[in-house]
Amino acid sequence: MKQFKESGRIVREQTPGRPEVSHPGFAGRIGIACENITPPVEIYSRNWGAAKHDQAESIHDLLSLTAISFSSQEHPRPLVLLDFDLGWWRSESLFQSFQRKLLEELSLNSSELIIAFSHTHAGPAFVDEDPSLPGSDLVEEYLQRILQTAIDTARLAIKNETEAILDWHTGRCDLASNRDFIDPSANANRIICGYNPYGVADDTLLVGRVTNRQGTIIATLVNYACHPTTLAWENRTISPDYIGAMRETIEMAIDAPALFLQGASGELSPRYQYVGDTAVADRYGRQLGYSALATLEAMEPPATKLVFDSVMESGAPLAVWRHQPSSPSTQLKASESSIELPLKNWPTTEELEEQQRSCEDRTVQERLRRKLAIRRGVGDGQTYSLPIYTWQLGDVILIGSKAEAYSVLQTELRRHFPQQTLVCMNLINGSIGYLAPRELYEKNVYQVWQTPFASGSLEETIEGMKQIISQVLETSGS
Repeated sequence: MKQFKESGRIVREQTPGRPEVSHPGFAGRIGIACENITPPVEIYSRNWGAAKHDQAESIHDLLSLTAISFSSQEHPRPLVLLDFDLGWWRSESLFQSFQRKLLEELSLNSSELIIAFSHTHAGPAFVDEDPSLPGSDLVEEYLQRILQTAIDTARLAIKNETEAILDWHTGRCDLASNRDFIDPSANANRIICGYNPYGVADDTLLVGRVTNRQGTIIATLVNYACHPTTLAWENRTISPDYIGAMRETIEMAIDAPALFLQGASGELSPRYQYVGDTAVADRYGRQLGYSALATLEAMEPPATKLVFDSVMESGAPLAVWRHQPSSPSTQLKASESSIELPLKNWPTTEELEEQQRSCEDRTVQERLRRKLAIRRGVGDGQTYSLPIYTWQLGDVILIGSKAEAYSVLQTELRRHFPQQTLVCMNLINGSIGYLAPRELYEKNVYQVWQTPFASGSLEETIEGMKQIISQVLETSGS
């Protein structure tokens, strides 16, 4: 049987001259639940070194938590994905405590739970309490609140499970741009983080559609790679950035929750960004939302395939295609593995603590605070085992890590597996640092000096993920 992909669809030729086209998908039990997780404005929310304030002053848009769970007759234990409108973890210990309690309460193992952050830069900052950071005393209380909310929302999603189909289609959206821009200043000799009009950006948009037995859409999933950095140091609001308006745009057209899954966006962001005007973020959100809706409209009806039927002789010989019922895959698997990556020769935790204590510059202090948090997360050794999470949802593979990989990770994986639909994700189950291409390590660029990972780590991660995906496909018979 011949098989290949065409614009996000699986094309098969069961018999010569009788091709059929269908969307990759999963059929099983799927549950959805949502909740508001907007923090108090007084919470510590300084996410930019250039910011003059430490606490927000108002709410631009609500922050949301959406839970989606999957199970099947062959895999009755649920897989749970929690989609948070939050930024990143500043402390590995905070994340580990949060994850451990969730796993205990939900009776899941670590491969069966994905904690995904949208990566907004206008939300609360997860730091340990520090008297020098106004509002940091509210972080622990907020974490306890969203922990309980996550437990309750996940349980409700599992309770809400119903027979459903999740199928996917590939679209395009040009919201994202390359943000590795060579500094045009004389003798600057560095790459600055902002719109690069000469760079190429991955515009791949993957949209998942969840429909129940009646054919009603009960949820959508949007997998796209673009940093939510529209709102920056001038912004004094709590905001999900463009993701909020994206969600609202989709949900106004389709009365069902919309989840956002951040892709491999290490060097991708909107062109016009770093503003205090929330209207800009809303405009970007509508742009992505409309692109997702257009992709949904291009999909065939759920549980159907388009099959070549016959030739109708008319003014021209016409190829007639008809819809026929299809049976989406019921395979459901979850696995956790790791890839050993080399670390740079950074100062030790103790040395960084001393640098931070002696520093009086506010911006440099923020950089040191973040570097220290990363060093504590990876330890003082020479290597780090990066956890990789892989889910097989029918014909589709979801794969990701806590790192912030450049988009070449997803483009290379998709090039290597042209017949496989891949949902690639950054910042799942923790936060750690960038995975930048080897050639950038010779340049002065933020993503390189921010990360603890040594040159070649991105390339090793890509090769490791190729092996993981190959093993999944071999064991599933795909």
